[in-house]
Amino acid sequence: MLGALFLAVALSPLSGLAQAPNAVDVVRGKPEISRADEQDEAILRRILYGHLTIEDLTEQQAEEMVAAARRRFDRQQARVEEAKKLVEEGALPRLSLTPFLEELDRRRKVLDQAVSRARLLDELAGMARTEVAVLVEPPAVAPEPLPLVERYDGDGRLPTASLKIITLAFQEEFGKPLPVSASGATALHRALGFDHRGRIDVGLDPDQPEGVWLRDLLRGLRVPYYAFRTALRGRSTGPHIHIGPPSEPLRGGG
Repeated sequence: MLGALFLAVALSPLSGLAQAPNAVDVVRGKPEISRADEQDEAILRRILYGHLTIEDLTEQQAEEMVAAARRRFDRQQARVEEAKKLVEEGALPRLSLTPFLEELDRRRKVLDQAVSRARLLDELAGMARTEVAVLVEPPAVAPEPLPLVERYDGDGRLPTASLKIITLAFQEEFGKPLPVSASGATALHRALGFDHRGRIDVGLDPDQPEGVWLRDLLRGLRVPYYAFRTALRGRSTGPHIHIGPPSEPLRGGG
């Protein structure tokens, strides 16, 4: 249909007085498709490009973000296919494909970014649910030599000064920042009904060199922690270390 439209315009008596339609305009399609693109772009501006940190992002927002990015990618993929057909029919020059392919590549990168961010949130959600599960119902003693969850109470608090010492010491020891996956209150912990303020989660395996070093440091500073070695009760989460006292149930308005 698009090929016929292009041919009709080209054969019009006025075609010699007007420029041929721009390739982008020809293949862009119906106005409602462009409006749908704008609506999905607004979702991405609000969630992916906005001021939402990973701690503030909810699972519903992550799903909405990925879906919007995927729809925009799929629409552009369809435009590329339409443009290729017009090129094969001789209705458009081959160079006309360039802007379509460039836009497709941009949208692919946005989709990859959205999926990556959602995956990180999924890992954080697994950590949060595992911590809450332990607080609500501590796991039975595991048959392995090491417990699934190692608890150290220390002084029962995480002073700001101690946190600064921990982050600086890790940076100096390993030449990279402490891999903090959740710092303070997060939307996920609030949704689960727990107060995570004054606590941080670190994405380290407690039995790997960096995790062993960190646990030794925490005990030396008498900073409390939970070391999670594996998933609990079928929940999908990786090993990590919760630094600070256990999260408490939210009271009142949280």
